[in-house]
Parts: sequence; C-alpha cells; structure tokens
Amino acid sequence: MREFPMIAGVGHNCLDRLCTVEDYPPEDGSTHITSISIQGGGAVATAVAAAARLGVSAAWIGYLGEDGTGREIRRLLEEDGVDTRYIRSVPGGRSSDSYVMVNPSRSTRTKFPYPDNLPPIQWEGELAEVIQKARVLHLDGTRYENALAAAKIAKAAGVTVSLDGCSMQKDNEKNVALASMADILIMNAKYPLRVAGQEDYGKALLEMAGWGPQVVVGTLGAKGCLAVIEGKLRVFQAYPVEAVDTTGAGDVFHGAFLVGWLRGMGLEETIRFASAVSAMKCTRIGGRAGIPSYGDALAFLEARR
Repeated sequence: MREFPMIAGVGHNCLDRLCTVEDYPPEDGSTHITSISIQGGGAVATAVAAAARLGVSAAWIGYLGEDGTGREIRRLLEEDGVDTRYIRSVPGGRSSDSYVMVNPSRSTRTKFPYPDNLPPIQWEGELAEVIQKARVLHLDGTRYENALAAAKIAKAAGVTVSLDGCSMQKDNEKNVALASMADILIMNAKYPLRVAGQEDYGKALLEMAGWGPQVVVGTLGAKGCLAVIEGKLRVFQAYPVEAVDTTGAGDVFHGAFLVGWLRGMGLEETIRFASAVSAMKCTRIGGRAGIPSYGDALAFLEARR
C-alpha cells in the first residue's frame, strides 16, 4: 500500500542566494560580501523541510520550471527528506530565485525575489489525493488560486488546514475567505491588522479566533508570539539566542508547530517547541541550515526549563 505524507504543503518555493554583507549600503553605494550560501527557500517549502528534518513525513506539491534553479530546489528538498513525488516540471518554465542580503551585525536581511512564471496547479487525481490522504495541509497563500483550490480539497476530505498568514491579496475579501478556512492560523506581524481591519494586534487576533480556527497565533520575531487560548491572549517570550540571520524563522516556526501538533503536544507546549526550533534556526545563515533535529530541539528546551 502506498504511504502518503502526514503534511502536504502548497505554497512558495524558491532558491535563496544568501550574501552576508559587512553592512547594507545606501542606494548607489557599495559594500563587501563576506560569504555566499545557496539554500532552499520559500514559506511553505521551508516549513515542510523543517517538519521533515524534525522527523514527520512531509511533501511539497506544485510546479517547478525545467531549469537549473528548479533542479536545485528539488535536490535540496530531497536532501532534507521532503517527499518530492508530487512536483511537476513545466517545460520552458522559470523557477523562483530570491537574493537575500544578510547583515549579521544587525540581524537583518533584505530580500530581492525574482518570481516564477508558472501556471496555476491543475489538480488532477494524484495531486488532489495526496492532500486528501494527509493529516495536515499547509498553505501560505502566495499563489491564491493554488491555495484556495487546495484548501477546498482538504476541507471536503476533513483534513486540517494550516495557513501561514503572510501573503496578502489586494482584495481583502480573498484574504478573509482563505483565513476563514484555516484550522491552524499562524500569522506574521502585519497580516492580522490588514485582514481583520484592526489597529490593535491583540484585538485582531481575538476577532480572527471567532472565524472558526482551532489555533490562532501571531508571531512577532524577537518579541515572541501572541496566542489566543480559551478566548484570552497569552504572551510567549522568544528564546534568547545569538541570532545572526532571521531568514525563514517564521517558516520554520510553522513546520515545527505542525510537528508538535501531530506528535500530540498540548497547545502551549507546541508553541514553546516551535519557538525553540525557530530560535535555533536563527543562529546560522539561511532559512534551513540551522534547523535542528527533533532530539536537539528537545535538549534545547530541557536546558531552559
């Protein structure tokens, strides 16, 4: 019998070309690059890579171009243990590149994405089936038509829908429609304010908790995260580390959260686990190089109890 992954991911997937710089220059200025690292990137792709590295089976579903970038994206996913059987190559298509300038002295990164030119996913039998057989579908909404179609397939099959609230459409009704389909809704610092139409972050989270999700969390970088638990807001502090690069920290948080959730951790424990994995990631350049093993993440947490 064919085995299907526990997590199916549909969303952004790219190749990150990370340049560590001495300092970020003003426009028409210059600086020295001190190192270059090429890693897989993209919100959903990095989340499923984190989940796979933490020991939970995960697949990325979607299209890549038949180009060198696409081949390298696939290779890096496979290196992390991600199931790539549901990737389709598009002849003449361009895969997505992202150039990232990392300034370790300030723990900042400046991104220059080069989008793909790939068509919407055609949800023929096998691609729909992997969603229907998964425990969780994880989305980021980058390609709205892909995300919405995948969410509908998951909801019809009773599959948990996880949404990385990061990518927003100009038409906010579309954002609300997708967010309302999520069972696990974890968002960045901007998404809840815009989508809920609120000026207060906590009020935005509380309002969105009434839209139907089981989990509502807002991630706030070094300030930790805010979660709605039993109708009230709870603050979870970030774990202090010597951060050198925050690229992919939120994406890794999502993947780690799903691992904790699927392993049966309680909500608070799952949030702390995801926070720990995300913090550990930030100690190395790039979105994936610093993702720990499951055992190392547990050891990190145990040392801080």
